[in-house]
Amino acid sequence: MLTKVERTHSAAFAEHESTKIGGQLVARAAEHPGESGFAIIRYGRQALTARVALADLAERTLDVQYYIWEADATGRILAERLVRAAERGVRVRVLVDDMNMSGRDARIAALDAHPNIEIRLFNPFARRKHRVLDFLTDMARVNHRMHNKIMVMDNAVALVGGRNVGAHYFEAHTQSNFRDLDIAAVGPVVREVSDVFDRFWNGDWSVPIGSITGRPFTESEHRAAIAEIREQIDQDNYPFPVDIDAQELQGQLNDVFDRLVWAKGKVVWDDPSSIYDGIKSGRMNEALYERLRNLESELLIESAYFVARQRGVDMVREFEKRGIKVRVLTNSLAANDVLAAHGGYAKYREDLIKAGVQLYELRPDPGPIRKTPVPGKSRAALHTKAIVFDRKDVFIGSFNLDPRSGSINTEAGLYVQSPELSGQVIDYMNEGVSPDVAYRVVLDDNGDLRWIVEVDGQRIDYDRDPMSRWWQRVVARIVQLLPIEEQL
Repeated sequence: MLTKVERTHSAAFAEHESTKIGGQLVARAAEHPGESGFAIIRYGRQALTARVALADLAERTLDVQYYIWEADATGRILAERLVRAAERGVRVRVLVDDMNMSGRDARIAALDAHPNIEIRLFNPFARRKHRVLDFLTDMARVNHRMHNKIMVMDNAVALVGGRNVGAHYFEAHTQSNFRDLDIAAVGPVVREVSDVFDRFWNGDWSVPIGSITGRPFTESEHRAAIAEIREQIDQDNYPFPVDIDAQELQGQLNDVFDRLVWAKGKVVWDDPSSIYDGIKSGRMNEALYERLRNLESELLIESAYFVARQRGVDMVREFEKRGIKVRVLTNSLAANDVLAAHGGYAKYREDLIKAGVQLYELRPDPGPIRKTPVPGKSRAALHTKAIVFDRKDVFIGSFNLDPRSGSINTEAGLYVQSPELSGQVIDYMNEGVSPDVAYRVVLDDNGDLRWIVEVDGQRIDYDRDPMSRWWQRVVARIVQLLPIEEQL
């Protein structure tokens, strides 16, 4: 960690009701005392449109916090939109985890040179060009990452969920795209989200990019950087009409606000100070288990990475004794972008099925719910992190059901007590487990795993991980044998 870093303390915009949209939402919130308004964002194109629209509508502040910000067309579009906001006088604060930012210090610092933009890196590597040395000499620190995904406009509207910034997350990649889920929020819970952002922003773990580059970048360097970004955007041939989509959404805001689900909700999050502990306190992990202890009838899970560990298997067995239904959708081996995580999941797969779990794995081939205008057939992968409890309350956020989310990275999400919103999420989840989108994983009469799928209306059974390659199966199997489960 860099030492003797100078940083300016700042806080979320305190007068959200003074903005045009903030004032409208205060009036609506007054009709629902003690509640906030929520809407789920199911698909990638909608999710990018929402982010661009928030940037365009901002009057006073934009607070943006992500684990990954890709240097691709989508990343450029959103960055350019933030610069536009700054040019209108909006204060823009951007906090990005440093894990995936290698080689980009100068470009980031050039954007930061705008007087209304400040960019900080979370838990940055000390060795900028030789990061592997930090893993060798400072593993206890650099192993802890900020996995949060948050965007807040004028402290009036918040987006929280599973999506990072990059083409994969917005159905715009030519080779692979994620199934994912966000939740938009208005009302009192937005101030809670802003408090979480401020906690991350003002701590020692968040380092201004200028302290990393060692010099302030100039206004001319900023102008050159944004000119290059705008030139690249013109050449990107992005598959969606971003401007038209954002303008249409802005024109439909009253309808959007009319469809909000008003309910009690709260932010569940991990304190970033835990990066200095050997293992974090696991606030979100324990909050989840506390809710599970009070489960009555049903648990529906959609999680990109699902490593149950023995504690989870034992809990599912107890659920079966109590007559509680458990259904899980996670990635298949061929769809999973982290083979080690799949190995950790596969270790418990048979035990979970024996314990009564209805287990599904997302197919990597495009299904009917994944049609995009991107040329060719892009592969599918699951990135959602959502849980519905008893069809009454729901969690949507960045938290995977794996040891890394539970004990190592920081996470954030929204927990909402609403049968109506739960029903909407269940509809989304049901799409994901349909037989033309996911494999149903079962045990046959001999106790062997089988993957059941439907192709053109015909049932097909597989006796090994479908569409996987031999080396993927070997790697996943080796991971099961290694003592690394706590790192998965």
